[in-house]
Amino acid sequence: MGKVYLLGVDLGTTGTKAAIFDECGTLVADAYEESKLFYPKPGWVTQDPEDIYGSATRTIRECLDKSQVDPASIAALSFDGQMAGIGSVDSEWGTPTPYDSWLDTRCRAYIDLLRTKEDLIIALTGGPPSISHGAKILWWKHEQPETFRRIAKFVVPGGYVAGRIAGLKGEEAFIDYTYLHFSCFSDTANRTWSTELLESFDVPIEKMPRIVNPWEIIGRVTKEAAQATGLLEGTPVAAGCGDQAAGMLGAGMVKPGMIFDVAGTASVFAACIDRFATDRANRTLFTAHLPLEGLYYVLAYINGGGLNLRWFRDEIAKHEKRESAEKGVGFYASFDREAAQIPPGSDSLIFLPHLGGRVCPSEPSLRGVYFGLHWSHSKAHLYRAMLEGVAFEYAVYQEIVKQLLPELEFIETRVIGGGAGSPVWNQIKADVLNVPYLTLNRQEFAVLGSAILAGFAVGVFEDMAKTAQSFVSPVERIEPRPEFHQRYLPYIALYKRLLNSSKPLFDDLAAFVETEST
Repeated sequence: MGKVYLLGVDLGTTGTKAAIFDECGTLVADAYEESKLFYPKPGWVTQDPEDIYGSATRTIRECLDKSQVDPASIAALSFDGQMAGIGSVDSEWGTPTPYDSWLDTRCRAYIDLLRTKEDLIIALTGGPPSISHGAKILWWKHEQPETFRRIAKFVVPGGYVAGRIAGLKGEEAFIDYTYLHFSCFSDTANRTWSTELLESFDVPIEKMPRIVNPWEIIGRVTKEAAQATGLLEGTPVAAGCGDQAAGMLGAGMVKPGMIFDVAGTASVFAACIDRFATDRANRTLFTAHLPLEGLYYVLAYINGGGLNLRWFRDEIAKHEKRESAEKGVGFYASFDREAAQIPPGSDSLIFLPHLGGRVCPSEPSLRGVYFGLHWSHSKAHLYRAMLEGVAFEYAVYQEIVKQLLPELEFIETRVIGGGAGSPVWNQIKADVLNVPYLTLNRQEFAVLGSAILAGFAVGVFEDMAKTAQSFVSPVERIEPRPEFHQRYLPYIALYKRLLNSSKPLFDDLAAFVETEST
């Protein structure tokens, strides 16, 4: 038997990435295509499902062309994708709606409707109502009833692309259980739809896709898809999972107490746990399944943690950006060096990182704040305060995890994403959380997680956890400094007070904006 290869495809917010790995986890080839986002109205963000599918087929073909791998040696493929947005299919796998992105906030009014059953939603689904599947489904039901009637099933991007490549019909639409915490209509622990929740909001269960295991073979590559991708007709297609779950699997997050930090466009904090425990007291964390049996994770995120740094670069530090480009040096690396010279607390300057509203918990009116500005503060102070603001928000999440699972011992944090390359940011977060930070020997975690799932689905791998651990290893370990952690504690406490005290003011400000726009 010849060499075996596996294909993983990540359908992300900013782009689609495909990658081919051999059975030892070696990256053979990858390809990337930027996403097309549409903004038809203020607050609306959509993607064309045809664009998402086309990006998948083109990047798969590019991988095959680059690698010159025989398509017959691709044992299986799977897709991971954006988790909180929702799309739809009709009976013939047509698309009655565009993909309603997780960045799209038009459904905000329906979060309030869902909050009439918030305790039950948290207990059953795993998380509070937010800008995710439930509110979006209700928006289509109430605002576009004719379109809603045409929808056979609601689907996530990974399920849509996999189903189309496998030639499924609407009645065969699926969702794997790693997405359920964003649904508002599921019994996540038992991996079923909750008839009580669906009936409470008059959502027909017939509109919901069947729930499957991530490693279920949902179909095989059709002749048409084979022509588009270069794959062999009949290649098995596994269900796949959400991009967060795939990334955690690819990063070897397989033990309770491990923390996962995605330092990307969004700043994501997740902790691996071994039981389904929900955050009913704070209504902040989401509890979700990992693709591994018996393991879960609790999750919270800042929807623009990394985006804040780009805003700082493009709007606050235009001169330094231009100067860095002229000198051929990295802008962020340059500011990292300056920020490293500033003491913890940025000389009494605190930053709230919620420029686009707070997501966990859902406080959409919240905005960014610099608190404590003084003439002595430089741009480097502003920059370091931004880094610390994300760390302080993580500390809020960490405290809730401790309340939820007091017996849980935090082992380490594995950090990925563009921000993982910032030693000063990793050190700040290690000091604030008092947990070691580890950078890893690779970057392609979501596509690797998808490839591992595909391999497990067809028997190439017998144990996903052991396989993931063997494919990734730490490169650098940054230890927390106890004296710095102690110095940060009063800043963390003040950060929490600032969050709570500023919320009513931001609610009033949002009311001004709404009044002026009418």
